[in-house]
Amino acid sequence: MVEPNAAEHVASEVAPEAPAQPQRKQITRRKAVEQHVRSYFEAMNNRDVEAMVSHWREDGVDDVVPVGVLRGRDEMRQYFKSLFAATPDARTTVTRLVAGERSCAVEWRVEGTFDGAPYLGIAPTGKHVEVRGLDLFELEDGEVATNTGYFDGASFARQIGMLPADGSGADRAMKSAFNAVTKLRRAVEERRSG
Repeated sequence: MVEPNAAEHVASEVAPEAPAQPQRKQITRRKAVEQHVRSYFEAMNNRDVEAMVSHWREDGVDDVVPVGVLRGRDEMRQYFKSLFAATPDARTTVTRLVAGERSCAVEWRVEGTFDGAPYLGIAPTGKHVEVRGLDLFELEDGEVATNTGYFDGASFARQIGMLPADGSGADRAMKSAFNAVTKLRRAVEERRSG
């Protein structure tokens, strides 16, 4: 006959263990980060600047690499108002999103017509533009604390006609002129130091 204590001991050794709670917490945190960032991009697609800045901490920092560093909600509000004034029909699409417990990487696409107000001092051209980019968000206490955003400024400049089309005759001439100036500067520098 098996003693009750021994039977309980054997049953506890054979019974599978329940999944650890921290894994569920990690999934829940990642889901919360993903939902917060998707909500931010939904507000961007709707061109709702107030909803966008509400996702940020008051002292948040948005480093938009081709543009500059935006500090705090007021600077972000001003920048995005100017962006949407320049492209009033802008549409934003999230093409890929990878969320962690406190961070999120988002690949996105913005397209619209540059026919509104000037953007970063550039007069509107009426051209359709499509810009792809990547943002790396860090969240604290359920709000965006920092972001580093990358997009191809040269592609934007080509699409609006500020730079010539890649590979065009004008592009080749511009690169040749740049290379000639670079060689000249190098020769002058070698002469001075030599």
